[in-house]
Amino acid sequence: MKIAIGCDPNAEQEKEDLIAYIKEKKYGEVEDFGSEDPIYAHTAITLAEAVAAKKFDCGILLCGTGIGVSIAANKVKGAYAALVSDVYSAQRAKLSNDANIMCIGAFTTGKKVREQMVDEFLENEFAPGCPSQPKVDAFMQYDEGR
Repeated sequence: MKIAIGCDPNAEQEKEDLIAYIKEKKYGEVEDFGSEDPIYAHTAITLAEAVAAKKFDCGILLCGTGIGVSIAANKVKGAYAALVSDVYSAQRAKLSNDANIMCIGAFTTGKKVREQMVDEFLENEFAPGCPSQPKVDAFMQYDEGR
């Protein structure tokens, strides 16, 4: 699995911790999209473009709350960024919504919760034909028409 990860300067340590965790768990290859740019939209959009182009299987973005990076990433056609705040929402981001980017708040979640959210996001896959399929189809069809 190829995983893209990036953040703003506020979340640099949390990003580094997650990179180490992903490598320790052997989830796959991780590419760091940086943390230096104080304009989080630049990092979020660059990462989202790479995920939408299928250069990566998925992405993880962090900022103080996760809100800003999720808004920015969702401006990219083909990027489906989910702001997650707990383990269940990380799981459902994949299982029910086919998200390809997970956004996390560095100031709003603790280290162990972030690790558990990464586990759920990376270990689960969307189940085609599930009850959520028509909902996912609707937003993907809208996105294709933009």
